Amino acid sequence: MRTDGQSDGVTRGAGDDVPMSDRIREDTARRLDRAMGSLGTAAMARMEERLAWYRALSAEDRSWVGLVAQAGIAAFVEWFGHAGEGRPTPSIEFFGTAPRELKRSVSLQQTVDLVRIVVEVVEAQVEELAAPGGAELLRHAMLRYTRDVAFAAAQVYAREAEARGSWDARLEALIVDALVRGQVDDGLHSWAAALGWTSAPVVVFAGCAPDEDPQSVIDGLRDKGRRIGHELLAGVQGDRLIVIVGGADGVKDAARGVVSRFGPGPVVIGPEVPDLHAAARSARAAIAGLRAAAGWPDAPRPVLAEDLLAERALDGDEDARGQLVENVYKPLAGTPLLDTLATYLEQGTSLEATARLLFVHPNTVRYRLRKITELTGYQPTEGRSAFTLQVGLILGRLSVT
Repeated sequence: MRTDGQSDGVTRGAGDDVPMSDRIREDTARRLDRAMGSLGTAAMARMEERLAWYRALSAEDRSWVGLVAQAGIAAFVEWFGHAGEGRPTPSIEFFGTAPRELKRSVSLQQTVDLVRIVVEVVEAQVEELAAPGGAELLRHAMLRYTRDVAFAAAQVYAREAEARGSWDARLEALIVDALVRGQVDDGLHSWAAALGWTSAPVVVFAGCAPDEDPQSVIDGLRDKGRRIGHELLAGVQGDRLIVIVGGADGVKDAARGVVSRFGPGPVVIGPEVPDLHAAARSARAAIAGLRAAAGWPDAPRPVLAEDLLAERALDGDEDARGQLVENVYKPLAGTPLLDTLATYLEQGTSLEATARLLFVHPNTVRYRLRKITELTGYQPTEGRSAFTLQVGLILGRLSVT
């Protein structure tokens, strides 16, 4: 109690020693409490009018956003009424109102938009909401509250992103491992759906892993995929890196930005397949090609698994052996083309020697060689093709014995 005649900043009533600022806060808090319903309704109407992303949400998600907004207003009112009672930090528990799925539908930037709309709605009614003399107090409290809410939203999304990133990494590793093992079942589709994988066609790459942290390699590949518009799944398995590319416009497009992330050595591309369900076949071919690539030291980088059929067959790959028998031996079996090819290869690809041994004109040999190319896709006069044809002939003969 001051004795010098000056005011001590306390309004005295009958038996009342409550400071004026506390009275103003209490009166304003009561006004806010009574206005919560109308504030929530106004905020929802403003979001509907101003936010296109909100209008695009499903009815269920819009309902959840409304509940979060209402909970945020209620939390502010509750905090404002007790801010002078040793509660300096606003509560952010209202973010827990939203289900995990909503945090996938609404981005952090959109959450900031939502908070901004709520603030605008309250600010527009400060003079009506605040008790006499309390407008500045309410504005200051809103500024502090919304600042802390913005930080809180960032923390919530950061935690969700970290948890989602860890879970997505585990799913990605499971998918890559399942495709490498050829275990394609309903679980694979569920995992892919959880990751949001929808791209087609699909191509699988296999090569040596770089001498870097595996997670850094995978993160770098994923970032590169986003920049070039492809979906990527990757896994480091020992010294081997497997990359699955979806949505590319052909094999060359799929290789763009991927091959450079592999370590030294060959990079083998499996055949393009229509979807992730068929990717096990592409992965099997790419890995078999990687094992057999040492048989062709001068192979290009990257090299198609199809171009390594001969080496894969010699390495014991049953898929490659069956493919060579189907593509090389069977189309020629029972025709003069088979003897012509065998003689041509045995004579060191000499046209004249082949003609003499077969008692035909060299032009006949030329004609038959062209037909062999048309039927098999391999040109007997070219070194690599001749080698593949030779392996195909041998495998075909073995298959009928």
